[in-house]
Amino acid sequence: MIKVSVMYPNSAGARFDIDYYVNSHMPMVKRKVGAALKSMAVESGLAGGAPGAPPTYIAMGHLYFDSVDAFQTAFGPPSAEILADIPNYTNTQPVLQISDVKL
Repeated sequence: MIKVSVMYPNSAGARFDIDYYVNSHMPMVKRKVGAALKSMAVESGLAGGAPGAPPTYIAMGHLYFDSVDAFQTAFGPPSAEILADIPNYTNTQPVLQISDVKL
């Protein structure tokens, strides 16, 4: 199983509409990639590691697939539409990481 993490960095002036992300963007992603998507999770940053520090990321979305191939096959065709939706909920540049889930 792999996890595709899309992380939205926190910075001065960063905007993120978590309600839109949870209620519109992620359901659209789920519809577009179909059954290849095994599960998803959304996190909203609360704080950094030090007391009073802001979160490193405003939000993170996690998508789980059986393999990198399964992700690429499912995400490729609708990717332009999915990426075009980003300005509707944030003005940040997302950071993507694909991880091999061990546990």
